[in-house]
Amino acid sequence: MHKMKVDFDQASAGFAPLHAMTEPDAKKWAPVLISKAQIDAEIERLASLPNAEAGRRSSLIVHPDALPGAPGLAPGICVTLSVLKPGERTEPFRHNATEVNFCIRGQGRAVVAGRAMAFRQYDVWNTPSYAIYTRENDGDDLQVMLTYNNSPVLKFMNVYFAEHNPPMLSAVEEAAAEEEDGRKTSPYGTFQIGDDGAMLMPYERLINPPAVEANPLFWPWEKVEAELGKLADLGQNYVGRRLYLLYNPMTGRTNGTTPSFFSTITIRPPRIVDRPHRHTSAAINYYFKGSGRSSVAGNVYEWSAGDLMLSAPGWAVHNHASYDDYVYELTVQDQPLNIAMESLLWQESMKEPPILLGTHAGFDTNRAVVG
Repeated sequence: MHKMKVDFDQASAGFAPLHAMTEPDAKKWAPVLISKAQIDAEIERLASLPNAEAGRRSSLIVHPDALPGAPGLAPGICVTLSVLKPGERTEPFRHNATEVNFCIRGQGRAVVAGRAMAFRQYDVWNTPSYAIYTRENDGDDLQVMLTYNNSPVLKFMNVYFAEHNPPMLSAVEEAAAEEEDGRKTSPYGTFQIGDDGAMLMPYERLINPPAVEANPLFWPWEKVEAELGKLADLGQNYVGRRLYLLYNPMTGRTNGTTPSFFSTITIRPPRIVDRPHRHTSAAINYYFKGSGRSSVAGNVYEWSAGDLMLSAPGWAVHNHASYDDYVYELTVQDQPLNIAMESLLWQESMKEPPILLGTHAGFDTNRAVVG
């Protein structure tokens, strides 16, 4: 039997009324808060395991409403808590998801697509899709990571691929040889038809678009913190958000850290209250200094340093407020994916209609499951 053969069950498609698409009845995901105490307990549990599976001591942080086959803390965002003991190293790994990596304790060294990065607490880096990577703990304390990836979307589409200990592949220059073969190149190329910009593109360009180089990039906390301090010094006259996007230029107009997520780091002065707003993208906050509260769809949640929170489920009205100290927070949001899909609606003022960016409810109180 051919190794690529799959024995499918007999299947047939059906017809459904149009309102099945236009009037979804899916349950809205509730905000969830994973406390520092919960996270610390899981860190200690992982560190106590006798052996790390494939060099990994990791747990998914899963929302109670997540689909069984696509576990995540938000519908499109998977969050993993990982621990390495001093001297431990993960085996090589790759998958077709993209990642934002955030060190919340300790230090170490990551090698991503051949680039070595020495990192410390609160440093951030991205991992491009299908890049082989490893991580080691070269310090004296536990190394603790939060990693955010877009695997729930890929699993929902049945196209998620992961490979443990993959072979180190060398580049094979086949493209130039194929271009030399005139039989595989359309003589007409890509061309416009009509006056409205519509075009026709041949097969070989369709399956081999111009490449955009995706590299691992590194944002050291020491340098980011210095720039955030300048925002804090702007005083009360500045009414904008005191944050910076950890911007990856390969994402272009979608303003991402990866093609699916943006990651921002915010400094929030004491006793600042944000304007209520909402967006179709979901946002997850990790608070690593200070304390405050979030109001989400009419419910109030208090948080403090070391807490992780799904603080903005898609299209829920929300705002945040700091208490009596400065707040630092890392936010991961799937806005770039929504911009690419032309699905990002954003409503900054409840008195104005939402706008579509990138072109010109009630909740139950639940807690996330760590496991």
